[in-house]
Parts: sequence; C-alpha cells; structure tokens
Amino acid sequence: MPSPQRFAALQAIQQRQPVATAPVQKLSEIWASDVFSLDKMKAALPKEIFKSVQRTIREGSKLDVSVANVVAQAMKEWAVSRGALYYSHVFYPLTNSTAEKHDGFISPQGDGSAITEFTGKLLVQGEPDGSSFPNGGIRSTFEARGYTAWDITSPAYLMETPNGITLCIPTVFVSWTGEALDKKTPLLRSNAAVDRQARRLLSLLGEKDIAPVSSSCGAEQEYFLIDRAYLSLRPDLLLAGRTLFGHPSAKGQQFDDHYFGAIPERVQVFMQEVERSLYRLGIPAKTRHNEVAPSQFEIAPFHEAANVATDHQQLTMTVLRETARKHGMVCLLHEKPFAGINGSGKHVNWSIGNATQGNLLDPGNTPHENLQFLIFCGAVIRGVHLYGPLMRAAIATASNDHRLGANEAPPAIISVYLGSQLEDVFQQIRGGQLSGSAIGGMMDFGIDTLPEFPRDAGDRNRTSPFAFTGNRFEFRAVGSGQSVAGPLVVLNTILADSIAWIADALEARLNQGEPLDQAALAVLQVVMQQHGQVVFGGNGYSEEWHHMAVAERGLENLRTTADALPVLERPAIRELFERTGVLTPVELQSRFEVYAEQYILAIDVEAKLAVQIAQTQIYPAAMRYVGDLSAILQRQSALGVPVSTQLCQRVSALCQTLLECTTSLEEAIASPPHGTEAHLRHAADVLVPRMNRVREVVDELEGLVDDDLWPLPTYQELLFVR
Repeated sequence: MPSPQRFAALQAIQQRQPVATAPVQKLSEIWASDVFSLDKMKAALPKEIFKSVQRTIREGSKLDVSVANVVAQAMKEWAVSRGALYYSHVFYPLTNSTAEKHDGFISPQGDGSAITEFTGKLLVQGEPDGSSFPNGGIRSTFEARGYTAWDITSPAYLMETPNGITLCIPTVFVSWTGEALDKKTPLLRSNAAVDRQARRLLSLLGEKDIAPVSSSCGAEQEYFLIDRAYLSLRPDLLLAGRTLFGHPSAKGQQFDDHYFGAIPERVQVFMQEVERSLYRLGIPAKTRHNEVAPSQFEIAPFHEAANVATDHQQLTMTVLRETARKHGMVCLLHEKPFAGINGSGKHVNWSIGNATQGNLLDPGNTPHENLQFLIFCGAVIRGVHLYGPLMRAAIATASNDHRLGANEAPPAIISVYLGSQLEDVFQQIRGGQLSGSAIGGMMDFGIDTLPEFPRDAGDRNRTSPFAFTGNRFEFRAVGSGQSVAGPLVVLNTILADSIAWIADALEARLNQGEPLDQAALAVLQVVMQQHGQVVFGGNGYSEEWHHMAVAERGLENLRTTADALPVLERPAIRELFERTGVLTPVELQSRFEVYAEQYILAIDVEAKLAVQIAQTQIYPAAMRYVGDLSAILQRQSALGVPVSTQLCQRVSALCQTLLECTTSLEEAIASPPHGTEAHLRHAADVLVPRMNRVREVVDELEGLVDDDLWPLPTYQELLFVR
C-alpha cells in the first residue's frame, strides 16, 4: 500500500468520471467561428476599406488611421455581439509565454450611463509596462513605458473562459525607445528581409511577376499528460515542470507498444475538445497520435504563414494546458519531464514561397533541372554552415539541454540532411558536373490486391537536427516548450543573408555576360565547395560523427546552453542581424542577457527544489525505514533468528551520502560567481552535476525503501495509472 497521500491520489484517479463531451459539429459550422477573419471583415467593412486592409496584409503597405477606425468599430460590434466585454492586446515577451493586458469596452457617460467604445487608436496602440518584462537592460525599473502595436497580418480572435469572452488582438511589444521587447517584432522583420532578398534573386532568375515572398511553418507539438491528482505531491513537477527524482519503472518504452498505438479513451476525449477549440480559433490541427514514451502524445497542424503559425502555436499550448485542466489532467510541455524515456520536441517544418512562384523549396520530380530550387536550397546549406551555432543558440534552454544529443533527439551539432537523391545532386554540383538525379520508383509489396504508389527518392533521417523532408526543412531540435518565433527568426535571417550573397555573386557573373544556367551552377559550386561539409546523411547519434564533425569538418558541438548562448555575442552574429535589419546590437545583447538569466534561474530553482525535496521528504522517509528495519532486526535477534544487516546498512549509508550531496549542492547555490558568462558556466558545470549526484542517490533509495513510506508518486504511477 503506498503512502496515504499517494493512495489518495490513486483513489481519486480511479474514481474519475469521463468529462461530458460536446455534441459533434461539422467542421464548416465551427471553423474560425471565433476569429475576425477576412471573410468576416469583408462582410462588415465598406468595400474600399476592406481592399485597403487586404493591401496592408498582402503587400505590407502602411495602415491608414481612418481605416483603423472603421476596422475597430466593426471588430468591436462583432465581438460585443458574441458577448465580449473586454479586449486584450496579446503579445509575446522574451519568456516563451503569452502576455495579455485586458481593457473594457466601457466608456462612462455624463448622465451616469455607459456605452461600449473602441476606436482605431485603441486598436492600434496599447501601453503595458515596459520594464517588468525581461528586457536585458534595455529598460531600467523606473523607465516603465512600453507599447503594443496591432499586427494586422495575424487575425483577432475571441478567447472564451468560464468567466466570459475577451477579444484578443495580436500585437508587437516595444520599448518607449523603439527596441523590440518581444518575439513577434524580429519575426516580422526577418520575413521582410527574406521577401526583399528572395524577390531580388527571383528577378535575376528571370521571373517577372513576383508576389511577396514569406516563410511558412508547421510546428509538430509533443507533450505528456498525467493525472492532476499527482501534481501537488510532486513539487518538482509543479515548480520546475520535470521530475528531479524518479527510479525507472520496470516497464518504460522498451516494448515500442505506445507509439501510434490506440489512443486511450480519456485522452481521445481530451484531444477532441482541444481540436474543437483550435478549429474555432482557425488553427488547422491535422494529426493526433500516441508518441514513443508512455503518456506522451503529439498534435500537428497544416503549414501556415510563419507569423500566424507562431501565434497559433502559442494558442495551441494555452489550449492544451487549459483543456487538460478541465479533464483532470496536467499537460507537461517540458522537454524532459521524465528521465530514461523520450522527451518532447517541437519539430518546426519551415519553407518559403509566394503566390506566383509557389514553394521555393519544392524540388519537383527532376530536381537537377529545377534551377530555382537548387539556388534556394543552396542558400539554406550556406546559411546553416555559416550560422549553425546561431541555430543551436536559438533552441538553447535549460530544459532542452536534457534532450539534445540523447538517443531520441538530434545532437547539438547542427548539420543538414538532404536525402540520398538531393545529396547526390549537390555533390555533382560540387564536382562541377550536373548530370541527373535518381528516381524513387514504385513500391512493390508482392501482393496483387495492394495498390502501387511511387516511392520517395530518399529516406528520412530522425537523427538529423535539420532535415529536408520533401518540400521543406524540418528543424527537429526545437524544444516542446519553446516559442517557435526564435528559431524562425534565425532561419529567416540566415536565409536572407545567404540569398543576398548568392544574388551578389550571380549578378556579377551575369554582368560579365555568362548565361544564367552556367552562372547559377558556378555560384552553387562555390557554395558547395565552401559549405558542403555541413551536409551529412548518416547516423547523427554515433560517436564517429561527433568526432568527424568537429575534428574533420570544423563544426561546433555546443552541448549545453552555457556553451551556446555566448554565440549571440560574437561579432559575426551581431553583424548578421544588423546587416539584415532584424535585430539591432542593443536588441541582440538584450536577448543574450535575458536568455542567460532564464537559464540561470531555471537551474537555480531546480537546485533549490532538489535540496528541499531531498531534505524534507526523501531523507525523513528513508530514515524512518532504517528505524523500522533496525527494530525488526532487534526483535529477530532477540528471538534467536538469523539476521542480515546488509539492507539496513546500505540504506543508512545512502542517507549519509544524501546529506553530504545536498550540503555540497547548497554550498554551490549559495556562492555563484559574478558576471553573466561565469554564472552560466557555474550553473552548467557545478550545479547541474551536483544535482545529478543527488538524483543518483535518491533514485537508488527509491529502489530500496518501503513503498509504504516513499512520499513521491513513482514513475510507474505517473506514466501508467490513468
């Protein structure tokens, strides 16, 4: 019988009744019903006003104040008709979370009455505190003014809770002095940089009608679900999002029986409610399934414009958490909530394209003949080789460090996987002789009743951090709890920079009279000769690759956040962002300071929790067990029964070791060095190893101490009792 607290939690889980499900509705009845979408704008706005809004969204033209006034009135009337009394400028500070400031539509009148009011000025601009959010020193505490500004390219929506309905307006967030304090502003700038350079390159390739070019994103979200009854019994899950201690369950994921298995009924009811909520918000959730680890699942959307996809991804995380609460569960978005089994990522599928040329990373059936694809793919290869460490820094968090490089996630070495077909094509280009490309052929099952279908020309590689997957690249190293904005900013920026370099080189050759095909292949040959070493199609987990990547190819292996974040301070990175207009040096430095502080604080919280739990829960429970064993041994000895003190001595020795380890960890917590980089290294090189040592002792004790006395819900309970 477990401890009384654990037993009560298990009873609560067994007594849970399924949450009542809403009536099934057609997709057409609920799709984007809570979104002030273009079709709703078209119905509510005068024709010329709507055309002006369309131009702003599609072409990036300035929004006229008079247009904003009309849109605001229509938006308010729509929201109020649905029951909204408040509106909120929603923004995305440098915390990977979403921030909201709610204001009422109310406007008191002189006669004591009140009316609803919402002007263009209120729609376009808000003013939250610019110093209370992470800013990396851009704003002093006494310098409080900050601004939110409406992002017209991301639609407003209604968020409904049991307490009411709020009109939510996606915005950027900047300081009084104009620096970006958020994730959205750099993303919009990076999209603009890609558009400028891609249109220039397409023009050099002979295109005449060129629509605005933008990046797209589809982010696969992995997550864990556990019963909420466990949460108050696990301070580590409650405050750190992961289990700091936990002896492995006898059964984990070794049978491979959870991946793509039948979805548990309780989870499927949860998923269906999540999907209904997402569909109402216009979020195109497409796929749901069991993931590899027990109690791990995934949801994946269709691709959308990167800016909208980023906002939708933040909303998806919110909906997952809130819906789990309704169903008596907790949604864990930490990258590694449980040791010894797979963690969770957020695979960012990324591409670029436009309305006239289509997907610029689509190779077609004969990629060796597709000059447009080869040029843009070559730009990606160059960008990843030059700025792979920056990509690693973009996904550097304390939580993601637990996952990267394990046998479930890509290594911390950033490389590019192209697949056998495309790798062969680019190796031909490197050698200066492009002759053709392999074809996939047809699948033959050897069974007449099964249909034939074409086989892809190349396989996939799950060990690659950045893999080409047909018509896009998949950045597999992004963490499950992260905003996708940071990785997208980096991908867009390095692509824009590489496109500019290629365009310069191509233009110079064309000006010398070289034919387009010859000039383009010559430029691509230089790209592959200088940057082809970043292309790797083998096992990214192998020791051979780790040695080859660093020693022979000159790639960097940035194992921890403390290794990766200082990349942001390199002159080449500062020049990259300044050259592309995505981040100023001040904004870039602020991000280093903010992300470094977040890493340090996360490790500090975990270290303090480890000490607290070990000293106040684990040590007392283990010592009670020693006392119980001692009393039993004394009674046996008095009766003349042969006794063995081995277990008692082993547990007692571990208790002493636990005290020594926690004392050592406490001392390290109390004596951090001065300076951001020194503090980063202290967290990574001192606190984390000492926490790991405490964990080793606690996990060994869990395997020995009487289950009646053990205070924490076990991995077996957390992962398998639903």
